[in-house]
Amino acid sequence: MEKVKVAVIGCGTIANNEHIPAYMANQDAEIKYFCDILKERAETAVKKYGCGKAVKDYHNILNDPELEAVSICTPNHIHASIAIDFLRAGKNVLCEKPAARTYSEVLEMQNAQHQTGKILNIGVVNRFNTGVNIIKKMIENGDLGELYHVCISFRAHRSIPGLGGAFTTKSIAGGGALIDWGVHFLDIVMYCSGDPQPKTVSGQTYCKLGRDMKNYSYLNMWAGPPTYSGTYDVDDFVTAMIRTEGPSITLNGAWAQNIGVDEMYIDFLGDKAGIRLQYGDGFKIYSAQNGALIESTPKFNVVNQFQNEIDSFLACIKTGEKLPSHIDTAIITAKIIQAIYDSSDNGEEISFK
Repeated sequence: MEKVKVAVIGCGTIANNEHIPAYMANQDAEIKYFCDILKERAETAVKKYGCGKAVKDYHNILNDPELEAVSICTPNHIHASIAIDFLRAGKNVLCEKPAARTYSEVLEMQNAQHQTGKILNIGVVNRFNTGVNIIKKMIENGDLGELYHVCISFRAHRSIPGLGGAFTTKSIAGGGALIDWGVHFLDIVMYCSGDPQPKTVSGQTYCKLGRDMKNYSYLNMWAGPPTYSGTYDVDDFVTAMIRTEGPSITLNGAWAQNIGVDEMYIDFLGDKAGIRLQYGDGFKIYSAQNGALIESTPKFNVVNQFQNEIDSFLACIKTGEKLPSHIDTAIITAKIIQAIYDSSDNGEEISFK
C-alpha cells in the first residue's frame, strides 16, 4: 500500500522527541515536509532524519495533493489557525495539546472538522497509555463500584518552564500550569470516567512566584534559560472544584510552590475500591475483603504511548475510525479549563444549564 505522506509543522522539542520518531518507526508513513518558521530547524530535521523537504511557510504546502496528514507541534497561539487551514485544504490533522488557547478557538476547530469531514485529533496522548486504559476498563467493569469522586494533584516545587518565554506569555500559551499540565490530568479523568459533561465549575488561579523573574530561585528550568526581558502573566498555581454528570473532581496544580514536595497523581475513589495513578507511571488498587484491607500493584507490559497515538492516527485515516482523541471528546477538557479561568476571573462559579 502507498505510504501516507505527512508534514510536521513545528520542529521543536515535542516534534523531535515524539512525533517524528514515531512517524519514522511506522512503515505506513513518509514524512514529506518538515516546516518551521525558523527554517534552519526544519533543515536540521531533514539532515537528521534523511528524508523530507524543509519549508518555512506552511501555506506553501497546503495544496499539495500528495499530502494527507499533518502533525501540529507549534506554540499554542497558532494551533487553531493552522489546523483550520489544513482541514479546509482537505488534510487530516493531529494537533498537540492543548487544542488551542481558549474554548472559543477550539469550537472554531471543531466546526471546521465538522464542515470538512477530515480527521482532527488532539494530542491527549494519555488516552493511548497502557495503564490509563486498564484503569478505564476497571471503572467500566464496575471493579471500583460507583466512581463518586476524583482527586487530582500536579504540584512541583520550582518547575516554571522557560521563564519569560512562550510558556509564560498568556497571549501565546493561553495560560500556565493549568493549560500546560492540567490539560493532561483532566483529560485522563474525563477519559476514564466516560467523558462526562461538566455541570458546575469553581476555580481560582494565581500568578505569584514567577512575577519577580530575576528573583525566582530554581535548580533547573526546562524550556529555559530565562528571558528576563520577557513576559510572565500566567498561572503558576490553580485550584478547582468540578461537578460533572459523573464523578465530582477536585484539583490542585502548581508549576511552582513554596512546598518542596512534588505530587503527580490522580485518585479515583469508588465505593468498592480506589486507585491511585502516579502520572507517567503505574498505579495501586486499594480495597477491602473479608475484614482485611488490601493493597495491590498491577504489573503489565507498557507500550510507547506516543507511538500508539501516531500509529492510531495513521490507521484511522484509512479506516475512518473515530478515535478517543477526536476533537468531539477532547473539547470537553477545553470547556472545563476555560470555565476554571472564567470562574477565577469573575470570582464566581460557572454553571452549565
